[in-house]
Amino acid sequence: MTDRYCLLPDGNRVCYRTDGDPAGQPLVLIAGLTLDLTSWPREMVDGLTERGFHVIRLDNRDVGRSTWATTTPPGRLRQLTHRPRRDGYDLADMAADVVGLLDHLGIERAHLVGMSMGGMIAQTVAARYPDRALSLTSIFSTTGAPRVGQPAVATLMLMAARPPRTRRAFIDRHVKMMKHLAGKGFPMDVVGAVEYAAGAWERGPGPCAAAGVARQINAIYKSGDRTAELARVTAPTQVVHGDRDLIVHPSGGMATAAAIPAARHLTIPGMGHDLAPGVTGRLVTVISENAARATESRERSDGELVGSAELQQGGHPAQRIQ
Repeated sequence: MTDRYCLLPDGNRVCYRTDGDPAGQPLVLIAGLTLDLTSWPREMVDGLTERGFHVIRLDNRDVGRSTWATTTPPGRLRQLTHRPRRDGYDLADMAADVVGLLDHLGIERAHLVGMSMGGMIAQTVAARYPDRALSLTSIFSTTGAPRVGQPAVATLMLMAARPPRTRRAFIDRHVKMMKHLAGKGFPMDVVGAVEYAAGAWERGPGPCAAAGVARQINAIYKSGDRTAELARVTAPTQVVHGDRDLIVHPSGGMATAAAIPAARHLTIPGMGHDLAPGVTGRLVTVISENAARATESRERSDGELVGSAELQQGGHPAQRIQ
């Protein structure tokens, strides 16, 4: 529960927390647009540590206590027309922050789990740094292709509202948005949403948070369609999406699974764009099963390499078992 800090070679600072046994399998949780590292439900983090994972959560750029950029955020018209500023960072820069944190922690490879924009960042890490990804779980995310994963008009209208300037308004807006995004099959945790928003206001820059949100949106649009890049992902991949998602249409999840070789796709009926109490346990299971698939794949690959080496030396793997 303690914020720690990593200073990257480029001067950016990453705030992070760790949970579980450091000797466990490293697993990175990457949060979505506007959300800081405390947005991951406590029961989900605990469930993963109980499964033996060493859980690492981080604040992305422009949220929480990580570096806040100084570039000019895109105006509302640019955001609505998907015309990003070229001087802003992109998802590749945010993925490099994750890799830099792994380097700081001395972790060679990790399981990657991202939700929404965090899913895009996790996808980018797995595509651009395949040797750092043990497995990939992409939760209600998309590829950046313009014809899939688009938000509903009602969601765009809520997002276009005037940014909150006070703590109370920030909390009210977050709860209102989450009520809109929550799936019909899994009631949201209203008390938890209020507590999260209150803490996020304290961990962030208060009234200046809207500029960070705009820069994160800019990063998504600047990165464009990543479909071709996702074909380079080699880590075992699980895509999860709800069929009641109003900010990332379920077509985004289908496109992600189609773009990544051998990816598995799970649709959860009634789930929206919210890690509601009713789905966190299932997500822990799905993430753990995908991680186990990665472990089995590596062990099988290592076994094949050992067998091949022994055959080249004129022996046979079975000869060792006597």
